[in-house]
Amino acid sequence: MTAEITRINPDQLHTTPGYHHITVVEAGRTAYLAGQCPLDRSGELVGPGDLDAQIDQVVANAVAALSAVGAGPERVVRSVIYVVSDDAAVLGGAWRRLTGSALGPAFTTASTLLGVARLGFAGQLVEVDLTAALPERPASR
Repeated sequence: MTAEITRINPDQLHTTPGYHHITVVEAGRTAYLAGQCPLDRSGELVGPGDLDAQIDQVVANAVAALSAVGAGPERVVRSVIYVVSDDAAVLGGAWRRLTGSALGPAFTTASTLLGVARLGFAGQLVEVDLTAALPERPASR
């Protein structure tokens, strides 16, 4: 059975800036990605002090992780975005950069954006946590 994904915005809830209040997955396999950090392949922090550069690295890492399990951003059913800031303009800018990126379709689903005081790596400004409903595995022959 193929995983069926339905995204819902009930009329009783507020209008969103692109995400859906509810995402329902009828059946299938699920992948839980570790928080994607702005680290390059060697484990070095990308873009110290540069939120946009860090977002771009997080996007590249998340797309690679999804691809490794045979999925794309459209298969994401839940996202949590952490940004080191309490400034609404910074949070909004991070949201717009993410939704305008190659990972953008991931954020049309149930999504949460949080301003936080600190993340795990020194100098880290952003992290994205994703859950994806995977496509059905091909039948073995």
